[in-house]
Amino acid sequence: MLHQELPPIASRPLDGGSRWLLPGIVGAAALSLAALWFLVGPVPALVLAGLAAAGAIAGALALRRPAKVETSETLAQGPDYSLVGAALALCDEPAAITSQDGALLAANEAYRMRFEAVPPLKLPADEESTQSIIAAVSMAWRDGAGCAAGVATLAGTAAVEVQRAGLRNDMLLWRYPNPPSADPMALAIQGISGVTGERLTRAGVLAALVDGEGRVLAANKLFADRAIPAGHADECPRFSELVHVAEDGMFHLSAEGEAGSELRAVHVPVNPANPTGTGTFLLFDGSETSSSSSNLQALLDMMPIGLALVDRDGRFLTMNQAFRTAAGMKGKAVYPGDLVAKEDKAAVADAVRRNARGPAMSGDIAVRLTRDPKEPVALTIAGLRGLGDAAVLLLLKDNSEEAKLKRQIAQATKMQAVGQLAGGVAHDFNNILTAIIGHCDLMLMRHTPGDSDYDDIQQIKSNSNRAAGLTRQLLAFSRQQTLRPQVLQLPDVVSEVSHLLKRLLGETVVLVVKHGRNLGSIRADPGQLEQVIINLAVNARDAMASKGGGTVTIQTYAVRADQVAELGSEILPIADYTALSVSDTGCGIPANVLGKVFEPFFTTKEVGKGTGLGLSTVYGIVKQSGGFIFADSKVDEGTRFIIYLPVHQAEEPAKARRETKGGDNELWGTGTVLLVEDEPMVRTVAERALTRHGYSVVTANNGQEALEILDRGDEFALLISDVVMPEMDGPTMVREARKSRPDLPVLFMSGYAEEQLRKSIDIDKVAFLPKPFSVQELAEAARKALTPVQ
Repeated sequence: MLHQELPPIASRPLDGGSRWLLPGIVGAAALSLAALWFLVGPVPALVLAGLAAAGAIAGALALRRPAKVETSETLAQGPDYSLVGAALALCDEPAAITSQDGALLAANEAYRMRFEAVPPLKLPADEESTQSIIAAVSMAWRDGAGCAAGVATLAGTAAVEVQRAGLRNDMLLWRYPNPPSADPMALAIQGISGVTGERLTRAGVLAALVDGEGRVLAANKLFADRAIPAGHADECPRFSELVHVAEDGMFHLSAEGEAGSELRAVHVPVNPANPTGTGTFLLFDGSETSSSSSNLQALLDMMPIGLALVDRDGRFLTMNQAFRTAAGMKGKAVYPGDLVAKEDKAAVADAVRRNARGPAMSGDIAVRLTRDPKEPVALTIAGLRGLGDAAVLLLLKDNSEEAKLKRQIAQATKMQAVGQLAGGVAHDFNNILTAIIGHCDLMLMRHTPGDSDYDDIQQIKSNSNRAAGLTRQLLAFSRQQTLRPQVLQLPDVVSEVSHLLKRLLGETVVLVVKHGRNLGSIRADPGQLEQVIINLAVNARDAMASKGGGTVTIQTYAVRADQVAELGSEILPIADYTALSVSDTGCGIPANVLGKVFEPFFTTKEVGKGTGLGLSTVYGIVKQSGGFIFADSKVDEGTRFIIYLPVHQAEEPAKARRETKGGDNELWGTGTVLLVEDEPMVRTVAERALTRHGYSVVTANNGQEALEILDRGDEFALLISDVVMPEMDGPTMVREARKSRPDLPVLFMSGYAEEQLRKSIDIDKVAFLPKPFSVQELAEAARKALTPVQ
């Protein structure tokens, strides 16, 4: 519990020698926030002003009543809701605290203005939002924090964050984040001139926003009344004319003269690249005494930045909850070195010692925390002077999300490189398999069932088709397979495959299918989408085998653009999506393995029970369809895969095409075909296949040779060409040929995907045949290319 983890200074009144502790702590914290601003970017000025208000309020409390020692008796009386309400008032976002049964215990003004006095659990306006809130609350009780995006409430759509709170972890803190402001300058002016400025005035803190030329852009009422002469409030006076510095370093207001109050000043720059330019000056009463440590601790715990104070002996004096979270503290730490890996203890101890006893300075060192020794973090160490026992300020930021994003980017880069390699390998194999399958077909034309060689040839062809399936999986992973996208509804695809899934999952696995409302249409290949669902479901079945069965849940639901924005994902673009979720109750995936599940040939199954291409194929199909896939798992609890497919906007009625498959006689053709292929084995089998179906065939090894043949003036009924060839590729050759023969039918063939090559092809009235193909498929494609479109 919190009061048990505080050092001794947190449970006794501060002596006279520590009278500067509170102003110094607040000043140091503000300076640390300025340093953080420089390190990680703009920090909202309202948070900075909130720190000043916190310090002033704590000081005011100390002047009105003596410090009290917290005992088990006082803690047993329950929380001081007046202090809780004051703390919530410092938050500009709607915030509230509820009990275990959902009763509203405290709420700030922003919450009352938006939701009146309705408890958070009674705010959802529909059943879906209610379920989202219940899920967030369950996560908060289980994991300490939970969230829900796009919750429909009585006052509009909002995002909500729920966090377990209280000394006994028996309460919930509810926050409804406001949309972030993109203009820190406007935010600073609004804060100083608005609600935050009023709070600073009530706390006795003077605040003024000054530009790079020294003009006062905004000020709270206390600063304006005491420092700006009457009638000059709208003239943007210079700060140097209103405030001057005495020889002892204390600030004085010019309007009050030397007899006025001595003030301490903290300058927080708006632009971290120019720390001496535009910024906010916070002026504190220099004679202010410190408040009790318990009140100070409560206020520091509200700060979102990890702050800790260390004495000259290198021991912790106090720290806020954000510091504990960022450091991953589970017990009590005495020295900063207790938080880092063994190899970094000496460096941290040396840096603390130098900053505590040497000249006041600050700097960052890279350390590895014991909670995650593989991921280095930046620890800011700043020397303090004139702050009583406090000699060093430590600043630590929880960069777990940033580290996760870096890992995701590295993983995406690696996947892209492996995907390019897989696509190239698949292309070369497709040429080889085309030759093998074609020659098998030609041999089967000379043999009939019952011949001694017929079964052997069929076996060769069967194995070749199996190898072709593996190359299709490689192309799917590398997002280079040929898709046949259609405009369809996701629930229809799930319904088509659900009967097959019941047989695949077996009797020990329960299949639950749920569909949301108002789902938008998507554009994808239904066959490949079915393969995605089957692969995920089979993996879920295998994950539950050790438990003797379980439940697989397939759910579809709509995700609006505003909900995506509230999720704050760095990967998912803001748009409307139709989502597919496949979850199981299996053994889960360890965190160190979860980032590798989409890699090709990676599998956790036993040798011989998996190719490692299942999830990589899923990944490739989803990405090639324009979607996104995410995995979330907890060991012994289960795994959930979520696929986001963009809603298809321009819906057009699909034209049904009825393809009739006739006999071999209907594939017979006449005329001369120009065959262009740089691979001799593919060229040979294609030439023999076309010749067997009645065509006269003229071959060319490359595009340049094909143009020379066309320049002879011979008549050709069809041009069949590979796409990727040395010297001159197929599309370039066809563009040149179309200049003299604009009506010449063209059939492209390639081991790469049609979608990948369409940008380079960019030619009207051309057909496409993916490799590997059989003799019959080549004949069908040639016949279709020669048949006029009705």
